Amino acid sequence: MKRLLQIEFQKLWLNKLSRFLILAYFFLLTSIALVAAIKFDIGPIKFYLAEQGIFNFPYIWHFNAFVASFFKLFLAIIIISMIANEYSNRTLKQNLIDGLSKKEFIYSKFLMVVLFSILSTVFVFLISLILGLVYSNYTEFGIIFSDLEFILAYFVKHIGFFSFCLFIGMLIKRSAFALGFLVIWNFIEWIIYGLIFWNTGKESTIPDTILSFFPFRAMSNLINEPISRLSAVKAVANQVGESLSYDYAVHWYEIVIVIIWTFLFIYGSYRLLLKRDL
Repeated sequence: MKRLLQIEFQKLWLNKLSRFLILAYFFLLTSIALVAAIKFDIGPIKFYLAEQGIFNFPYIWHFNAFVASFFKLFLAIIIISMIANEYSNRTLKQNLIDGLSKKEFIYSKFLMVVLFSILSTVFVFLISLILGLVYSNYTEFGIIFSDLEFILAYFVKHIGFFSFCLFIGMLIKRSAFALGFLVIWNFIEWIIYGLIFWNTGKESTIPDTILSFFPFRAMSNLINEPISRLSAVKAVANQVGESLSYDYAVHWYEIVIVIIWTFLFIYGSYRLLLKRDL
């Protein structure tokens, strides 16, 4: 395992684009802390974002996990480019000639997927913990470490998404086309949802149920939007006669669906490599 990680890390760190994207990714995660400094003071209008409760425990776990998820595209580009470079630079063929088996090759890529997910999760956890300890109105031990399932969901979501990127990279072998396919696949899921919705009616739960088994929607369902949980948002909604009561919980079956997709993506990548003439 250590040898495989060393090989992959060397390939990534010697690539200037990968180095830049990795540093940019963790810088953007750190920039979440800058949100606390957002303050408006225009005459009678005073607004300080840190006082709106977004950094209160345990809400901060949900909020930061949701926001940080938007930055995963940076690492997705790295993973897809990593696979594309293996083909274009013929390092894949050379690795196999040097004694690396195809199983070990896919395993090494999956290790990088897991490593990226772990580093990202730990980073978000630490940033959230620090911000919460500084700005939260609730610092009791039991409150601080409640709702940590959102951090677990963040980890599972990223492993699933990066595994999907690995599979697409193996399938298409070209960075630009693979990234384009990710966007297209997202549209495909929404088109399928629209077609089912059109045929079942707006009162039916069938479209959401069916789409929850598709990869992008399954990953998205792990961490639902947290904004409507804020008391200020709920107060505004009540004033206009709307009731915001959604299910924000992380459910075990949603995690299972993403884990199954992760297994299928990794196994599919391995099967593609076995059948491909290098």
